[in-house]
Amino acid sequence: MTKKNSNSRKEEFILNGSELIDKIKELIHEGNIRRIIIKNEQEQSIIEIPLTLGVVGAAIAPVLAAVGAIAALVTKMSIVVEKIEEK
Repeated sequence: MTKKNSNSRKEEFILNGSELIDKIKELIHEGNIRRIIIKNEQEQSIIEIPLTLGVVGAAIAPVLAAVGAIAALVTKMSIVVEKIEEK
């Protein structure tokens, strides 16, 4: 059983494959992201990317490569972003 943190909230974005990498980079740059879930048109999770505060630079390159491969295969998708609420 997963325990939900009351200090987080979720946002969802609907994107085309070509917009995916730029949106992921933008979200990571914001820095208050806990997890990114990429779903296909049927709402099935394709990949779940857990992010920690220390993920930067070269550490994120393999993740972006995987996201790029997904973007090439899926034309329309949604991104569910779990953000950390700041008090």
